[in-house]
Amino acid sequence: MTEVTRNQAGQETDERPWGSYTVLDDQPTFKVKRIEVLPGKRLSYQRHARRSEHWFIVHGTALVTLDGQRRAVSAGEAVDIPVGTDHRIENASEAPVTFVEVQHGDYFGEDDIVRLEDDYGRTGS
Repeated sequence: MTEVTRNQAGQETDERPWGSYTVLDDQPTFKVKRIEVLPGKRLSYQRHARRSEHWFIVHGTALVTLDGQRRAVSAGEAVDIPVGTDHRIENASEAPVTFVEVQHGDYFGEDDIVRLEDDYGRTGS
């Protein structure tokens, strides 16, 4: 796991093997992140018990998997991920994919992530 840092604006930011994220807002019932996925990379196939997510693609085209169903999602399109839904986003293009993630729920800790598949050896956590 990498060390979370703060950017010049004081926002939490982190580099991950698949890209990076910056927390734009963090409140008791929601969290907002800007996420960039590098070409050829993908996040873990995962689910959450205590939060839903809404992804709005702002740059590029991503492949999104929801409960085993894959579809392409392009800039200007959004995806809703209800609590308990298996989900993943991946970048099969040659340019970065950027999206804004709005998490809604009562808990946003890393221990609410159940990884079903992961390219970086983090399954089961």
